[in-house]
Amino acid sequence: MNAISLAGVRKSYGEVLAVDGLDLTMEPGRTVALLGPNGAGKSTTINMLLGLTRPTAGEVRVFGRTPDDAVAAGDVGAMLQEGTLIPELTVRELVDFVRRLYPDPLPLTELLRVTGLTDLASRRADRLSGGQAQRVRFALAIAGSPRLLVLDEPTAAMDVESRRTFWQDMRAYAAEGRTVLFATHYLEEADENSDRVIVIARGQVVADGTAAQIKADAGGTSVEFFLGAQPAARLDALPGVTGVTILSGRATLRTTDTDATVAALYRATTLEISDLRIHGADLEDAFLALTRPSEA
Repeated sequence: MNAISLAGVRKSYGEVLAVDGLDLTMEPGRTVALLGPNGAGKSTTINMLLGLTRPTAGEVRVFGRTPDDAVAAGDVGAMLQEGTLIPELTVRELVDFVRRLYPDPLPLTELLRVTGLTDLASRRADRLSGGQAQRVRFALAIAGSPRLLVLDEPTAAMDVESRRTFWQDMRAYAAEGRTVLFATHYLEEADENSDRVIVIARGQVVADGTAAQIKADAGGTSVEFFLGAQPAARLDALPGVTGVTILSGRATLRTTDTDATVAALYRATTLEISDLRIHGADLEDAFLALTRPSEA
């Protein structure tokens, strides 16, 4: 049984088509990153999975059930972008209150430990930093020990160290066989913390695979070298070059044919080339290529 199944799912808001015939399955025990530009349909898809929004057409199933039934059974936990904590309660009181709503919750002590909240347990919710409040929301999301954990921009308010700690905790939670689906604008998070990446644009899936597969399929590498004050004219005409960037005296050439570009640099130009480096396409390159609006 799939953890998630969407078949022919469409969602319209008036004349605006947010999700356009989405077909998607997700096996249990996977950690999947959902990527897409603003307005791509990520949040709408997540809301349909959680039963917060009904599809205009198509079918959504979570562990073979409707989203409402899966949520009621405690199979789904969610950490959304927005959510106000009850300010008068301490972290311990708030987490314990929520966990008691589920049929088979995690023990309170374990829940505080797993989410790094033990030392903050006595602090009131209205006295938490943005990053600390996000950790509380993470604790509330996993309080019921859900089989599916859905995270929508979970580290948006966190500093670098808090983000690193959060993903360590998330990976430990997922390692016990749980399914995790997370949407993020931090592409390095998707690259480092997922075993599958789904990219959606204009309400449709435009790429689906491991981060490595998507980077390879997007193609393209970059050739970087020290240019200094030398003229950059005609670099864009070299074989394979699709783009040129000059920054602080360094030239970066986007290319679809590294060998041809490098050969032309040395043989067909009068430039003095030094400190040449070749980089493979990263996930940001692939993301931009996949989600770039098509030309009319």
